[in-house]
Amino acid sequence: MHSETASLPGRPERPNEDWAATAVPASGRGGAVVLLDGVTPPSGDDGCVHSVHWFTARLGGALTELSASRTDLTLTEVLAEAIRRTADAHEGECDLSHVRTPQATVVLARWDDRTVEHLVLSDSVLLLESPEGGVRAVLDDRLDAVPPEVLRSHAATDLLRNADGGFFTAAADPAVAARAVTGVTPRSEVRALAALTDGAARWVELFREGDWTQCLGVLRKEGARGLLDRVRALEARDAEAGGVRRWKLHDDATAVYAEL
Repeated sequence: MHSETASLPGRPERPNEDWAATAVPASGRGGAVVLLDGVTPPSGDDGCVHSVHWFTARLGGALTELSASRTDLTLTEVLAEAIRRTADAHEGECDLSHVRTPQATVVLARWDDRTVEHLVLSDSVLLLESPEGGVRAVLDDRLDAVPPEVLRSHAATDLLRNADGGFFTAAADPAVAARAVTGVTPRSEVRALAALTDGAARWVELFREGDWTQCLGVLRKEGARGLLDRVRALEARDAEAGGVRRWKLHDDATAVYAEL
């Protein structure tokens, strides 16, 4: 396996709330990719004494360990157990029932000689490339179904967060793992994969510079940092033009590229 990761904070004065890791099991066969995008809450009480980056580091660490060491568990079970462990780490001092308790989007991929498993929860993206060069994007598009006017209202968004008819993120309830988009692909049908937080996926989703196949081509040719540099350049150009296509100049942006 060859892999590389790059991550840039949205604002240099704020901690990066993304998390990414790759793992190779002790057997040397297969591997795993973990990607999280912490959900930055609006200012105000979220019922927790911990920061979002504390949460993503805890959850990401648990996911990395479990993905690589507990191959007897499905990725849904891995996510549920990681959420449970993370909740146990702070339930005594935090109100984990709060709708804005620290939470994150999740991408997991794990492979061995036979299969490639995947899991996506919320608006980060997983790309799977076939040996022939075709690229399949695995997306959880439930957040896209929320009208923009609702997203602009924190109170209205809270009513849809981790609720039926709304969208789901990894927070404190292990049961949310069952809401993730999951699947299994024969290993012979995947030669490379990529995981992108929405800050990195802006190259396709916001700025329309290319499709997902072209995006993976950038990752192969220019590396993960090359894609992020392209996004930052587009954001700067958009700001000069009045910034009509994004609600904040930069977002935390992370990309992982792995050749299996």
